[in-house]
Amino acid sequence: MTAISIRPIELQDNPFVEALIKSVFDELDLPKTGTAYEDVSLKTMFENYNVENSIYFVLEKEGKIIGGAGVAPLENPSNGVCELQKMYFLPEARGLGFGTELMQLCLENAKKFGFKSCYLETLPEMKDAQKLYVKSGFEYLEKPLGSTGHTSCPIWMLKKL
Repeated sequence: MTAISIRPIELQDNPFVEALIKSVFDELDLPKTGTAYEDVSLKTMFENYNVENSIYFVLEKEGKIIGGAGVAPLENPSNGVCELQKMYFLPEARGLGFGTELMQLCLENAKKFGFKSCYLETLPEMKDAQKLYVKSGFEYLEKPLGSTGHTSCPIWMLKKL
């Protein structure tokens, strides 16, 4: 059996994580404008999460990054709210429980950082992800929180930690 590991992102992972996220958008024909696809932070993921109260994990199989997810303070205003960010998986990693595992790891770290709630934004097309979020205790919101810049993500959710 092939070993799959979860670990914090490293500097050399930046181009692979960017490519993974963009490939999911291409595969699922998701909107690119107003989404994570056009975030300038995709090029510097390690640097963006290598700061206080932030962490990003990658899912690795035989040296290849096949998934990832992170948590960071929600921008403007945060008030004890973090955001589950950039949770994407290649097809070979989906449906195997890694989404649950990675999300729980992110939420555990969010609690350690002192956050009281976790926010996320997603797209209508991400139905399996929404099922996972609801199963994990996220509830739908009527309007967005913070200033993520993801104007094409009309689904907002929050979970008390």
